[in-house]
Amino acid sequence: MSKKSTIKVEEVNNQIVNWLKSYAETSKVNGFVVGVSGGVDSAVTSTLCAQTGLQVLCVEMPIHQHQSHVSRAQEHIAQLKKRFSNVSSIHTDLTTVFEAFKKEVPTNFEENKLNLTLANTRARLRMTTLYYHAGVHGLLVAGTGNKVEDFGVGFYTKYGDGGVDLSPIADLMKSDVFALAAYLQVPESILTAQPSDGLFGDEKTDEQQLGASYDELEWAMLEDENNNSSENYSEREKEVFKIYKRLNNNNKHKMNPIPVCAINRN
Repeated sequence: MSKKSTIKVEEVNNQIVNWLKSYAETSKVNGFVVGVSGGVDSAVTSTLCAQTGLQVLCVEMPIHQHQSHVSRAQEHIAQLKKRFSNVSSIHTDLTTVFEAFKKEVPTNFEENKLNLTLANTRARLRMTTLYYHAGVHGLLVAGTGNKVEDFGVGFYTKYGDGGVDLSPIADLMKSDVFALAAYLQVPESILTAQPSDGLFGDEKTDEQQLGASYDELEWAMLEDENNNSSENYSEREKEVFKIYKRLNNNNKHKMNPIPVCAINRN
């Protein structure tokens, strides 16, 4: 199920950059703020924003972060600032904030449920931080989610990394993001790293959390969109498709608009 991107990277790059610039100018803001994690999605998003020529603030927000994530993020930011004079950065360590929060809430719950809830709390602290920087600098928060994450399996935190002003790469599959990253000369350390959301203290990869690789999930997403029959699937394909459908169904609450109770006023 190895996936190869078919996008025309230069054309896609230019389209997104022009879209970002037009949206920012229409919104009458100074530019963009991007949370940089050391992953390929945030590296591509920040590089696209940088090409607009508008102000770009890259924010590091470690919370008990694995050192490999920190070093990759710092490498990317240093490279980006060297290439683009409109890029600046700030380091906001949220570890003490996170620990202070934990002291104020009960934590005597089942371990797996507690760990997942605290992981989501990390993402929501980061969202709050990005909007703080956006507010004081007159910037838009640029999302870093790709199509598989945002509209396939819902692999993001509601009101965490899902809380953004605009999503420049949300119509790109993960394979497209990697193709664009190579075109944009993102650091090799990021291109070869196993994707990970960085929300757990250990080096837990996205594939370990999801139960399937992004290549497999892209395949399943396209199969589902095309209403293809599962009759000729291999055992692994059947398993992956089942994983995709389970995640897609369970996370509809993230992808669909917030339900509103419509009052009958007649």
